[in-house]
Amino acid sequence: MPHPLDASAVRTWCALALDALGRAREEIDAINVYPVPDGDTGTNLYLTAESAARAVDAVFDGHATTGPASRPALPDAVRAMAHGALIGARGNSGTILAQLLRGMAEVLAKGGEPRPAPCPEPRPAPSRTGRPAAEAADDAELLRRALRRAVESAYEGVARPVEGTILTVAAAAADAAAAAQGDAAAVARAADEAARSALAMTPGQLDALGRAGVVDAGGLGLVEVIGALARALSGESLPRGTRAWTRPVPVPPQPAAPAQGPVPCPASAPGGASPAFEVIYLLDADDSAVPRLRTRLDALGDSLVVVGGDGLWNVHVHVDDAGAAVEAGIEAGRPHRIRITHFAGAAAGASAEAPADDPGRPREPARRAVVAVVPGEGLAGLCADAGATVVAARPGEPPASGELVDAIRRANAREVVLLPNDPELRHTAAAAAEQARAAGVRVALIPTRAAVQGIAALAVHEPARRFDEDVVAMTSAAGATRYAELAVAERQAWTMAGVCQAGDVLGLIDGDVAVIGSDLAATAATVLDRMLAAGGEMVTLVLGADVPDAVADRLERHVRGGHLAVDTVVYRGGQQAPPLLIGIE
Repeated sequence: MPHPLDASAVRTWCALALDALGRAREEIDAINVYPVPDGDTGTNLYLTAESAARAVDAVFDGHATTGPASRPALPDAVRAMAHGALIGARGNSGTILAQLLRGMAEVLAKGGEPRPAPCPEPRPAPSRTGRPAAEAADDAELLRRALRRAVESAYEGVARPVEGTILTVAAAAADAAAAAQGDAAAVARAADEAARSALAMTPGQLDALGRAGVVDAGGLGLVEVIGALARALSGESLPRGTRAWTRPVPVPPQPAAPAQGPVPCPASAPGGASPAFEVIYLLDADDSAVPRLRTRLDALGDSLVVVGGDGLWNVHVHVDDAGAAVEAGIEAGRPHRIRITHFAGAAAGASAEAPADDPGRPREPARRAVVAVVPGEGLAGLCADAGATVVAARPGEPPASGELVDAIRRANAREVVLLPNDPELRHTAAAAAEQARAAGVRVALIPTRAAVQGIAALAVHEPARRFDEDVVAMTSAAGATRYAELAVAERQAWTMAGVCQAGDVLGLIDGDVAVIGSDLAATAATVLDRMLAAGGEMVTLVLGADVPDAVADRLERHVRGGHLAVDTVVYRGGQQAPPLLIGIE
């Protein structure tokens, strides 16, 4: 049964798109050859869509606190989707996808606002969805305009558009939607079919794709997103199976630009050597400062995409001088969530670096190394002292797969154990491991979900053991460590432990809220009692940057007083959030 274009449809679309990109992620990563063959386009698109889906879910959760029947309106959902995609956008294609969603949101938010009730008229005949035919027609026209605006805004955000990419696929979908008849579901199906046809044409439009014998990776990701939209509006629930786009479909010569596309594009990207760094950051800046920023960054590198608006922008560029790209952002406003990925490091895989005393001779790879993602300088120093190569995890700024690959390269070992220490990094870490394996490094990914599990795994790491035995021992130690964290609620919300208010202290055990309190130490003590009721030999406390030592002293006394046989170890982690991490071994 076709579904109306409302907030629930947007939520379903986001969920289906996330599922589709998750299924296709490895395939998309594998065919990623343009603009840089760094094998992370599928992962970047997935993470961008994940951020959008979470933002939409948060809007629904917020409304649920006002009553079980409360639902957000279409403008609320699409604005959240666009904002979530913007702040979570990764990579070139992910940034363009965020702008496509933003363009759609501009139209859908205005079209979905309540209108004054019209004068009474004869009741229109219902459509096959059971809704008045006029409403179904309005939804269809709204979707046509939204897809057109999405393409226009994406072309506006890309400094040097190139045919045969995600932009081409988006333009073809919008053209087909504009000509489609019927309801919104029919419009979305027409866009989906045109997107898939346009994707098959991309190898004939871009030399890099033709030489590799693949379609555009970003275009394939967009096909999955548009297909999810068609399924959400048509009421279909089954996911569409992904296809192996390993060989291009023979096609006749294509025109240089789509027949109805908004902006003509050059047939190929500018020539020259590939830049060394990918720089991405969010930027708080007045809209008037962005044109000059675009001009500066365009002179520094290529693959420039600046998207957003209303004071918040996402900036993506490939450059040789990463510092200059960040300085340009500082001149324009306030850059934050800065991510810099070294392409040469990712491409080199496990190639060795020359030692300082003999720059002409490559350094001999070590037998084994551990790469760990950790929050805070204190934990970073602790893990580094234990011999691990550390990747810093900044609040709200998880590392990209390229950063993990670069860390594996820096570890310079034939065997590497990767500890992501965060459930949200599962896809990113998996993509990095695959890239490193392709470069000849033997990588074992241990799915640690918290820093305290990573510490436990690192504590039993023994390079002299056989690799498989070492991985089993580390995995066992991590799995035997239950984890908890203390966090501060940002808003009112329903939780597993009841309704929390902004400012409440939340005690999360294994990722679920188990305790709601008002005092950090008291809430932590309750969490410890609940966890130790199931047994335990050692408590690990990792203090955040702003947590006084007195909190640790109080908790140590609490453990000694109620659990005589349990030892307590305290580390000054230095992380900004969460304020306290707990591990029970």
